[in-house]
Amino acid sequence: MATILPSPPKIGMVSLGCPKNLVDSERILTKLRADGYAMSPDYAGADVVLVNTCGFLDSAKEESLDAIGEAMAENGRVIVTGCMGREAETIRARFPGILAITGAQAYEQVVGAVYDAAPMPPSAFLNLVPERDLKLTPRHYSYLKISEGCNHRCAFCIIPAIRGDLVSRRPDAILREAEKLVAAGTRELLVISQDTSAYGLDLRHAEWPWKGAPVRAHMTDLARELGKLGAWVRLHYVYPYPHVDRVIPLMADGLVLPYLDIPFQHAAPNVLKAMKRPANEAKVLERLANWRSICPDIAVRSSFVVGFPGETEAEFHYLLDWLTEAQLDRVGAFRFEPVAGAAANDLPGAVPEEVKEERYARIMEHTALISAAKLQRKIGRTLDVIIDAVDAEDGGATGRSKADAPEIDGEVHLRDAGHLAQGDIVRVEIEDADDHDLFGVPLI
Repeated sequence: MATILPSPPKIGMVSLGCPKNLVDSERILTKLRADGYAMSPDYAGADVVLVNTCGFLDSAKEESLDAIGEAMAENGRVIVTGCMGREAETIRARFPGILAITGAQAYEQVVGAVYDAAPMPPSAFLNLVPERDLKLTPRHYSYLKISEGCNHRCAFCIIPAIRGDLVSRRPDAILREAEKLVAAGTRELLVISQDTSAYGLDLRHAEWPWKGAPVRAHMTDLARELGKLGAWVRLHYVYPYPHVDRVIPLMADGLVLPYLDIPFQHAAPNVLKAMKRPANEAKVLERLANWRSICPDIAVRSSFVVGFPGETEAEFHYLLDWLTEAQLDRVGAFRFEPVAGAAANDLPGAVPEEVKEERYARIMEHTALISAAKLQRKIGRTLDVIIDAVDAEDGGATGRSKADAPEIDGEVHLRDAGHLAQGDIVRVEIEDADDHDLFGVPLI
């Protein structure tokens, strides 16, 4: 007689916020899948929906509340986790029917809440460990989280209050995960944390054995070892500590992508001081020039806050002039938003909203001109491009150069590329450019 297996409960997931949150979502789903739960691609098929929230800015909180509201309306059985979980009272006041609320990185609590809300039927056949961790990104690139938390106390940020101080992972554990990801088809590793440069500080940069030799819990050692795995390695959230200079030769040697994501936030000394950020913008310009002399193709991206309390028109102009000198490749900007619990809320000199909007428009226009000029100089060159999507019907494809991280930077749009596949890395002749994107044709 055939055995009829019970159907496992299905879990839906809405993941908001930064890549670090995305990694948390992947870990939660991997654990649930290992316990036999199935995944649902929509609200209707889910026995319970997880909403992993972002709670950094007020606008992000509203987005999280909107997502919770949609999940409640479409399904009604919702568990909330993530950074906004620390504001459980606010969430419950608006959605009293929420099943459970947990904070960021509370993996066991989330899984426990799922067990309570949608118990697994008893069956020896349902508790199956997946061959590899579940991913919420395409197969060809993966986020690799190397630490949690942050030791900085920037005036505008509450991340340490949400995620705590720096807690680094052992280097051998990181490298083992990276090796598995590459074996499973990852072509690009995106290294993330709150402060990648501080990696290993809490471990006193101790050594662990890896492949018969010691490897330190240090950014440079980790980057070097990751570069030996055969995938692109892209470094995000890199504070410009002095030892970052030692990573640039690794880029010149091809072990690490010539790309740095550095959150400068501003350039005017008084604004940086008010932000409680390092304030040595002239030294940064010297280091940028030195990095480019070692690795001419290095791409530097950064983000800046406009309208910070006390920011004058002269200080904003200083930032624009600094950007002209710095010639950063990719720039994002944010209008300052008060965040509950942030020290910046008590600073004098609040900038009117209309002034924030005007400065935001100006910085984006200013940096777009810099980007356009830099991309024009790439016309006629041949670049390596990783393919993200292919439209076999019209023969086009979209990919990224080594200077472009997924979803936040530009793209390379290809013609005559219908024969390519997602994850291919191909040589591309660049034929044209606009403010942010390149256009070309593959040479295979």
